[in-house]
Amino acid sequence: MRRIVLITSLVLVLSSCVPTTTMYYWGPVSNGASKYEKLTYKNYDQHTPESICDLVVLYEDMVNNPGGTRNTIPPGICAEYGFLLLQEHTLDSFEKCATKKQRSVFNTDDYATLFSAKGIEMLEKEIELYPESETFILPFLQRLKSQ
Repeated sequence: MRRIVLITSLVLVLSSCVPTTTMYYWGPVSNGASKYEKLTYKNYDQHTPESICDLVVLYEDMVNNPGGTRNTIPPGICAEYGFLLLQEHTLDSFEKCATKKQRSVFNTDDYATLFSAKGIEMLEKEIELYPESETFILPFLQRLKSQ
């Protein structure tokens, strides 16, 4: 009996040491935090043109290369990305401060048209992937489309 309890305890302890997989891809992880966590914090804390450019490129990567066990874009990412692209200062920051590598992510030089169209597309994609977000996003989309 003692042996069974010991073996069971050992199995439980060792099974908790297995690396966990995440449901969603949040960007590369280093020092215990994902790139998404680091860049969104940096952008909200310092809000520099460089942080905006970094965030745009990260969102583009997350949208185009979903991962994790669900292999889909994480909830809220399309909405965050869409809102970011539709803000006027994002376009200004990207046009003025994006590096050559960051610009190469997009196959155009017309960022105004791209950001406007992609912003709306991302908001619509958020509703498609997560229908419960419609309550929050649809009124905003309707205002955008009526302008």
